[in-house]
Amino acid sequence: MVKLPIRVSSPYITDEEVELVRKVLLSRRLAAGPVVKEFEERFARFIGVKHALAVANGTIALELILKALSIGPGDEVIVPDFTFIATASTVLMVGAKPVFADIELDTYTIDINDVQNKITNRTKAIVAVHLYGHPANVKALKEICDDKGIHLIEDSAQAHGAKAFGKCVGSFGIASAFSFYATKNLTTGEGGMITTDDDNLANIIKLLRNHGQERRYYHVMLGSNYRMSEIHAAIGLAQLRKLEFMNRRREELAKAYTERLSNVSWLKLPKVMPWAKHVWHLFVIWVKDDAPMNRDKLSIYLKDKGIETIVHYPRPLHEQPVFMKLGLSKGVKCPNAEEASKHVLSLPLHPSLTIEEVDYVVKALKEVG
Repeated sequence: MVKLPIRVSSPYITDEEVELVRKVLLSRRLAAGPVVKEFEERFARFIGVKHALAVANGTIALELILKALSIGPGDEVIVPDFTFIATASTVLMVGAKPVFADIELDTYTIDINDVQNKITNRTKAIVAVHLYGHPANVKALKEICDDKGIHLIEDSAQAHGAKAFGKCVGSFGIASAFSFYATKNLTTGEGGMITTDDDNLANIIKLLRNHGQERRYYHVMLGSNYRMSEIHAAIGLAQLRKLEFMNRRREELAKAYTERLSNVSWLKLPKVMPWAKHVWHLFVIWVKDDAPMNRDKLSIYLKDKGIETIVHYPRPLHEQPVFMKLGLSKGVKCPNAEEASKHVLSLPLHPSLTIEEVDYVVKALKEVG
């Protein structure tokens, strides 16, 4: 029996998380300590990098990477026009200028050709967002960055465990930011992680996240409190242990959706590149122009059936008021991002979702036609 409503996302929490949090609470050691350290070490091994640095959230992770790279006023950072706002707002937070590049419609990730068109002598970094759980083409982006002498930064907030060309995302750029928000493939409720192989960058980030403190009450640079608590890290440890299981379950559900919806002509289904391992943070359909109803009406129709959907994202970044007011949108042309914002719709997908619930969603969609 299908229980309504069917949510787009839901954290997969078991007794393991509860028990590890309980142990932390009983230990009375709640601030950054041995559990955070263990989480960092295990996450670094999982991604295949030397350093993993736990922080308060994914947005802070991006901002700290930019600060540690001394990116600031007068600098430009190329970001995809179709992503969550933190990818670009963090660039503004350090005083630099976000430059919007279009996306590829097969993967919704940054378009390599448009990136090359946007590089100037002020470009200091390119941010590759692994959107919806599908990797960006980091191999091509790294070649561009190496050739131009600029940094490749990965935004892996939606791609825990995703792979490109056989390697985990988060191991290609100078550094990568992960988010552990409640809806992510791995959650700590709120939290983030920075991964890097660069020793010097890791040391700077350690200082920045802890008031610039080299040793107790000895502050060598201006920093702040961006630390992760032991409680959040305990949840993260439990989640990391079953991340591969949760990702396999997501893949099974995505396969079920794909098989069942393959004959619905007015939908475009997600595509996976041959060099990529998709971890299905979201299952995003494209509602075509010849559909029986447009994307927004379809969302309302599904809501009436007890099926939650969300638009990720309803407008490209260059159309966000905050960037328009600052004049950053003037002359920006990203037609693919604009089209995606009008057509994409995220269906329910999370490890607790059942095949019966997938069938219910599919039936509702097919009844539209």
